[in-house]
Amino acid sequence: MEQRQQQQQLKIEVQDKEAEGIYANLALITHSPTEIILDFARVMPGLPKARVLSRIVMTPMHARLLQKALTDNLAKFESQFGEIKVHGSQNQASNPIGFSAQDTSDRKAE
Repeated sequence: MEQRQQQQQLKIEVQDKEAEGIYANLALITHSPTEIILDFARVMPGLPKARVLSRIVMTPMHARLLQKALTDNLAKFESQFGEIKVHGSQNQASNPIGFSAQDTSDRKAE
């Protein structure tokens, strides 16, 4: 007899505060052998400082699953709305604002 795993229905609740969301235009990513840390911040033009608004800590496996989910969702988005243009990706300014893949392993703790 074949055993089947039953898929469990997971109910997700979003409280009012979290439902508002947090706008971020900068992400800093650090890691250790056991964790990936995503810091989300908002940079305002003309201000030399950005404060981290949210920090997500996850395992490398969950980070890989997040990467897969983002890749899948971005492909679906682009098939519906067209290619997402990344401004400045070829002529990047000396002080770019936005998400970037940078080595932050030397970053000081906040």
